[in-house]
This record gives sequence, C-alpha cells and structure tokens, in this order.
Amino acid sequence: MFKKVLVANRGEIAVRVLRACEERGIATATVFSDVDRTALHVRYADEAYHIGPAPSRDSYLRIDKIIDVARKAGVDAVHPGYGFLAENAEFAAACADVGITFIGPSPDAIAKMGDKQTARETVARNNVPLVPGSSKGLRDEELKTTAVQIGFPLMIKATAGGGGKGMRVVHDPNQFTSALQAARREAIAAFGNGEVYLEKFISSARHIEVQILADSYGNTIHLGERECSIQRRHQKLIEEAPSVAVDENLRQELGRVAVAAAESVDYVNAGTIEFLFDANEEKFFFLEMNTRLQVEHPVTEFVTGVDIVKEQLTIAAGRRMRYRPEDIRPKGWSIECRLTAEDPFNNFMPNSGVVTYLKEPTGPGVRVESSLYRGYEVSLFYDPMVAKLIVWGENRAEAILRMRRALNEYRISGIKTSIPFHQEIMDSTEFIWGTFDTGFLDRRRLVARNKPDPEQARIAAVAAALVAHDAGRRAVNIGGREESSAASLWKQAGRESGMGGRW
Repeated sequence: MFKKVLVANRGEIAVRVLRACEERGIATATVFSDVDRTALHVRYADEAYHIGPAPSRDSYLRIDKIIDVARKAGVDAVHPGYGFLAENAEFAAACADVGITFIGPSPDAIAKMGDKQTARETVARNNVPLVPGSSKGLRDEELKTTAVQIGFPLMIKATAGGGGKGMRVVHDPNQFTSALQAARREAIAAFGNGEVYLEKFISSARHIEVQILADSYGNTIHLGERECSIQRRHQKLIEEAPSVAVDENLRQELGRVAVAAAESVDYVNAGTIEFLFDANEEKFFFLEMNTRLQVEHPVTEFVTGVDIVKEQLTIAAGRRMRYRPEDIRPKGWSIECRLTAEDPFNNFMPNSGVVTYLKEPTGPGVRVESSLYRGYEVSLFYDPMVAKLIVWGENRAEAILRMRRALNEYRISGIKTSIPFHQEIMDSTEFIWGTFDTGFLDRRRLVARNKPDPEQARIAAVAAALVAHDAGRRAVNIGGREESSAASLWKQAGRESGMGGRW
C-alpha cells in the first residue's frame, strides 16, 4: 500500500479521502488556495501546501503546481477526488511521467470516456444501447439537417465535460440555431472546447447510474444502481440507492451493460455508467461514463457496505479488489441530499459568509460529509455544495422519514442553504410515491416551507440588535480588568482560581 498520498482537491471530498487514507495508515498531503488556508481539509491532512490565488484556474486546476507539490512532498500517489482535474487525461499522464500513481483510470480511458461522442462510439462496439443522436465533428448546417432527421424535442450537448454545461433542450425548430450558439459558447467557456452533438430528448425519463469497480487483473463488478432523477438545470440534487423504478431483472441487465461499457476501454478503478431510462417504453440508453468517484457514492456504500474510496486505494496500489460479484448483496435504502450555500427563496442565488453556528444531525443511519465548521468562511469561488447529508433505512419509507428527521435537526447559521428546499422535496407526494423523473422540478414550483415572514424577519433583526447592544453594555469588571465575553469570564475565573493564565 502507498506510504503517502496527495489529495489534490478541497472541501468535503478532500476530507472524505483523507479519512480513508488515515484508516489505511497512509500519510497524507493536500493543497490549498489563498481562501482555503483555514479550510477543513488543510486541518485534517498531515501536510498542506499553498498553490496559488483563489480562482481555480490559478490553483486547483494548475497541473504544474500540483505535480511540483507531489514531488516536493514525496508522495507515492495522487487522489484527484471529483471535479477540478479528476477527469483530466493530461493530469493523469503527468502523474505517470514523474513516477506517481494516479488513483483513477488510465489517461487513455479518461480521454475516450471524457469525450461523450467518442464514448458513445466506443461502448457501441460492446452492444451498449445508445440514445439516437448525431455523429461527431458536424458543422452547424450539418447539425441543423441532422436535427430534422432526429426530430424534436432534442438535446444539444457538449462533447467535453459535464455538470449540465453546454447543454440545451430544444423543443421548437425555430429556436435551434440560437440554442446551438449558446451551447457552443458555454462549452468553450467551461471546457475550452465548443464541439457539440445532438441527442433525441426522451421525455419522462429517469436518470439511473451504475457504480462499477475494476482492478488490473481483469475483474470488473457492479455495485448496483443509483437513482439521480431529482435535478435542477441538469445538476443532481438528491440521489438514492436503489432506484424505485428498477426491479431485479432490470438491475441485472443494467449491471451487465455497465460492466460491458467499462470493459470496452479496459477500465481500471472506480467509475460510473450513466443511463436514461424510458419508463414508458421500459428501455434504457447509455448516456456517459464518469471516470472518477461520484458525489453520490455514499448511498452505494451505505447499501452495499463497500468503502469505495478504500477500494480505489487498493486497486491503484496494484492489488486485486476484495469483492466478487456474489459478495455484493445490497441491503436497505439510502438517500443523499446535496446541501449548497444557495438561497432557495431567491432562485438559488449563491450565498457566502461566515458560519456562525453549526449543529449537524446524528443518530442511527445518519452520515454527514461536510467542509463546514463554526467560524469557517464560505466563498463564492467554488462549487456551492458545502455538505452532503446521507441516511440509511431498512426500506425507502424509513429512509425518507430518517432524512426528514435529519434535515429538521440540521442547523447552519451565517449562510443560507438549500435545507428548506430538501425538506419540501421530502414532503412531496410525487417523491414519496416514487413517480418522479428528470422533469420533476420543471413541472412544479416548490415553495420551501417555513418561509420567513418579512415582518417577523424585521422584528427578529431588531431583537437581535438589542440583545447584542445589551450584551456589550453588560461588560463586567473582574479583578480590575474589563471583560466583555463569556470566554473572558472563564479565562478570568481560571486566573483567580490558580488554574493558570494560559487559557
């Protein structure tokens, strides 16, 4: 096993990987930007190295700086987490060039699966079903002709990247040209590559993905499916495992096809095959492969008992994975809510500020992965996700009830978060019945419960100001010195009792 691993990421995923390394007895190093000097992952790592200003293009996306840190720190391997350089073939190759193991797939597999159109062509050789779409490298006029052949509605999708960037749904042929130009612009801004392709838009579809693991000895297994249909602007908000729409026969077929897709590029390490499932036709189609750890991996870990990050370490170290297909026996149900620093009452406007109070939920079947602590300043430079709340129950009903309870217990002050939004989802009849699809949030406008009344908010603000003013006036004089806080009172009491003055 590795002696030291560099975690080339930030936030809750960096903390997650650091914990896995510690449990394996592996020393750790990490990197941080100017605004992340006091971040939680910096505190958790054995060593931390500054790599530049806050913008990710000057820090977390700088391959040269991260490779330089890896060499200085003397690490055996680099774990990229997700986001940033996690699916960058150039970064994986750069690690190999300096003799450092990249904890992930080969550069070739990343390159083939990172380009969506190339991925479609690659997996098709293994008889993986595809959504009807266009070929690669078509010009605008050719795409316009192909669009008519495919039929509307359809999707314009960037061949590079993901996360909903460079993606447009077009219902009206008259809007095709403007949507195509907008998708290209967004793709260039996000990925530096404006190439796009077309796909038939399947209404009432569900987004279902399958987690796979593969080692370098030719063993590839799947860990079951995840339901990821609750999305806003093509960004996943809530995930669960298993999917309420998948029976055992479909589960085995999805798993078989996912393994075939991974084997089409000789895939090694953890990855995810994403599918669109047409519930009306009971057909599924390959969407793409994510050649990295997924944000939603904890729900699979909860139901299977497999620590996916530890398996990543094992596989990358050249060992056989510990599991065979017959070892994977999912149990119970797990749900994950992505908590973001956004205002659900103001069109999910990103929010920043200092966390003034934090109380995370606990109890049976509750897991929190977070980058927050009291006093931490949330910036606007990075993805707004600040925590993930994951629960497990013996069945879906218990998991929903447990998630409700955990959301009600969660307390974060100083920043606005999406917690009220998730509470509303958990109370939605459509979600409870499991009849939702990817258009769930487009069809209805959810109004988060407990929306503060403006007059009550004004009264609360005035009351808070009066309390703060009164606290300042009640500064006391103990032992000849004026102290104005509870912490100072404890310090003074310690001095007077002879307990020392180093509080």
